[in-house]
Amino acid sequence: MFVFRKLFGVFLAALLLGGALKVGGDLKAGPEVQGALKPQAVHREAAEEIVDRLDLHYSRLSFDDALSERVLEQYLKDLDPNRLYFTRQDIDDFQVYRDKLDDQLEDGELEAGYTIFNRFQTRLEASLTEILADIKGGFEDWNFDGDEEVLVDRGEAPWAADDEALDAIWRRQLKNAVLSMRLNGTEDAAIQERLSNRYESQLNRVRQNTSEDVFQTYMNALAQSFDPHTNYFTPHNSENFDISMSRSLEGIGAVLQYEDGYTKVVRLVPGGPAAKQGRLKPADRIVAVGQDDDDLVNVIGMRLDEVVDMIRGPKGSNVQLEVIPAGSASEHDTRTVTITRNKVVLEEQAAKKEVIEFDHDGETMKLGIIEIPAFYMDFNAFHRGDPNYTSTTRDVAKLLVELRKENVDGLVIDLRNNGGGSLLEVNKLVSLFINRGPTVQVREAGGRVSVENDQYPGMLYAGPLAVLVNRYSASASEIFAGAMQDYGRALIVGDQTYGKGTVQTLLDLNHGKLKMTNAKFYRVSGSSNQNLGIVPDVNMPSLIDKDQVGESSLPNALPWDEIQPADYERYQDLMPLLPALRERHDKRIRDNPEFLYVEHLRDLVADANQRHELSLNAEQRKAWQDQYDEKRLAIENALRKYRGEEPIAKMEDLRKLEEQRALDPEAGEEPMKQDPYLRETGHILADMVGLLREQRVASEGS
Repeated sequence: MFVFRKLFGVFLAALLLGGALKVGGDLKAGPEVQGALKPQAVHREAAEEIVDRLDLHYSRLSFDDALSERVLEQYLKDLDPNRLYFTRQDIDDFQVYRDKLDDQLEDGELEAGYTIFNRFQTRLEASLTEILADIKGGFEDWNFDGDEEVLVDRGEAPWAADDEALDAIWRRQLKNAVLSMRLNGTEDAAIQERLSNRYESQLNRVRQNTSEDVFQTYMNALAQSFDPHTNYFTPHNSENFDISMSRSLEGIGAVLQYEDGYTKVVRLVPGGPAAKQGRLKPADRIVAVGQDDDDLVNVIGMRLDEVVDMIRGPKGSNVQLEVIPAGSASEHDTRTVTITRNKVVLEEQAAKKEVIEFDHDGETMKLGIIEIPAFYMDFNAFHRGDPNYTSTTRDVAKLLVELRKENVDGLVIDLRNNGGGSLLEVNKLVSLFINRGPTVQVREAGGRVSVENDQYPGMLYAGPLAVLVNRYSASASEIFAGAMQDYGRALIVGDQTYGKGTVQTLLDLNHGKLKMTNAKFYRVSGSSNQNLGIVPDVNMPSLIDKDQVGESSLPNALPWDEIQPADYERYQDLMPLLPALRERHDKRIRDNPEFLYVEHLRDLVADANQRHELSLNAEQRKAWQDQYDEKRLAIENALRKYRGEEPIAKMEDLRKLEEQRALDPEAGEEPMKQDPYLRETGHILADMVGLLREQRVASEGS
């Protein structure tokens, strides 16, 4: 089975590089693309225009040899993220381009991008053909009792030395897939059918690649070398600003991105079908899509716009998504999620309030909570002059008036999972909690800084305030939380936020569009939200893996930095209170089963994800799985015991329970008054009020 690959390697080197490269590695004048797919004149013109536009990118990168090297690395990573197709010889052959791509691109020359892609295409077709032959041969003679291991993440692994080494890598990958599915209870016949369908679908998709596909892939490698939010869109998908389901009329309500060959979930839109269904999570990777009860179609390696088109559909219809859950150690440990398409209902994004009472050091406290899922505004109604247009600030203002009548002792603004929205709205929301002053600074690519200001004097709410955030709090949420922290107006509680502090603009091209980062947000203190996010004053335990979610997890993300602070005055300095607040918080949650559950589950998943290699010995693998399941059940049952619920005997029962919760997520939704994070935030706020009172008494007595 390996003879073809060995002959193919020799043939490929002669065919693809013979006309493009000379001995010694220098490019011929005007090199011709080697391979079947070639650029069109419109692509060359568009490439020159993209280069011109990128000169205005916020980072101001020069088109030089350093950028050339960066683009080459990004392109190879985009094509072969797990190093399963190219060999070391391929990579060595491509090194001739390491300092040439900048010159080629400035001249609209696309030879390198197309020649490399054609090599990839040929390699990929050959690999998939051999993989399918192996799968169709069956698994009866495969050995699962040796000491073989498979590398979990090949992103940084050495390139295969030759064709034989590449075959060995694929053999282990396939054995891992079969073993993973066997341990999940899947029969061999079903495994064979499932893997055959996956790789046949991928092979069919590969054979449909066009010159336009190559151009989009290559231009995105160039764009993403500047930062992860700079993208090129072909005319086919240029109407999608950020490939966001939130902008489709009817879909599932999810923001997606292409990463390492997969379609990855960035965030869910509050009020959208996916968020309400509850089973799709940020950092999940979509590997297949199906319509209603039709067979699933493999989408690994498929362009993002194609995947989006498959997921969209008419209201009321179902879409099936096969996903690799976030944190899964194997790409074959998948689950299928069925979501009914619908419109994202604005009312379900609306802010809502509740008052909860709790005992704090023997005193009953009334805590007002306002949950803000998104920063929304009905722009159409606003531009029509409708005085009753819907907006976050208007809704929150009404809720604040109602809470004031209820004489609450403190207020929590809950921004967990709030991915942002209208900049106008977040500026106006800040104005409800400060008297007057700057709210955020915006620095443009050329260095000019503009300051957004609160134009309305007075505060609608001046009492004790906390802002609850998590890793999914992004963009506008970070602007609000940062302003509250800088003014000393609120305690920030929870987890470090996402770190999205850049601004993008959409530029028309002669062929498609370019979304480009052209500005950065800065807090009034001068600190950027970018990459770092908002660091809470008091941290809460979290299950979210910062290595998988957040700006800092994205390649080529712009760094954190600072500019001059704006002219503003702090209301109070909460910094001296933080050591005491953190100490009391830590003491309270140390033995709290709700938070112990999060910490223990996080540690268990982290330990599992730290395995760099998986055993291909069935007995050893099953022993590890049994041990993991035992620990997982113990963690679950400790919480159930605390809540007065019956323990779960087997992992199968826990999986069934989670499936039932997924079918009716709203039924299992925790009321605000039972949410341990909100209650603990209330305790922290009460501690702050008490410490401030002690400060005042001490100050008056001195």
